[in-house]
Amino acid sequence: MSNILYSEQQSYLSELNKHNDSLLTRMEKYAEENKIPILDKLSAKFLEQLVQINQPKQFLEIGTAIGYSTIRVANISQKSTKIDTIELSKNSIELARSFIKEAGHSNKIEIYEGDALKILPNLTKKYDFIFLDADKEDYLTLFESAINILNVGGIILVDNLLWHGYAAVSNVPDKYKKSTEFIRKFNAQFLSNPYLKSSLLPIGDGLGLGIKI
Repeated sequence: MSNILYSEQQSYLSELNKHNDSLLTRMEKYAEENKIPILDKLSAKFLEQLVQINQPKQFLEIGTAIGYSTIRVANISQKSTKIDTIELSKNSIELARSFIKEAGHSNKIEIYEGDALKILPNLTKKYDFIFLDADKEDYLTLFESAINILNVGGIILVDNLLWHGYAAVSNVPDKYKKSTEFIRKFNAQFLSNPYLKSSLLPIGDGLGLGIKI
C-alpha cells in the first residue's frame, strides 16, 4: 500500500481525536462557516502533547486568529505558564479576546496587537516554546527573529509546511505558486538551520518541529 493517509483515514483519525469542549467546538464551527483558517485537530493535538512534554514557562504564538490554538495551549499548560500571542487583524483580536475571556484565560494570555514583523524584534523576554502560524510570505523573517528569542532547548513549531500538498509537487495552481515558493524556501532554511535540530512531520498540513541547540 503506497499511501496510508487517504481522506477516510484522515477522517478516522480526526474522529478518534475529537474533544468534548463545547467552546472549542463552537470555535471550530465558526471558523469553518466564516472560512477562517485555524489549526487542524490532529496538529492541535500534537501541539498540546508537545506543551505537556515541554512544560514551557513562557510560550509565544505568532498568529492568533480567533484564539483557537491559543486556548488549547492555555487549557493544557501549567497555571504559571505565560502565553503571549501576536495578531494584526482587529476583527480577529476582538473575537479572540471574547473567546479567551469565555475560556477563563484572560489573565494567562496577553495579546500583542500589531505587525509581528515589527513586534518580534522588540521583544526582550526569552521563550521556551514558539508556535509560528502566520502569513507565509513572512515566514523566513519571522523565523529568524523567533530563533533569537528562543531559549536553548526550546521548541519551535511551524504550521503549513506541506502547504496543501503543493510544496511537494511540480504542478501547482497559479493562485498557490507564489506562496508555495515561499514555503519551499522556508523549508530549506528551517531544515538546514545550524541552531536547530529540526524535522518536517506529515501531520495536518505539515508541521516543522525544531529544538534549539
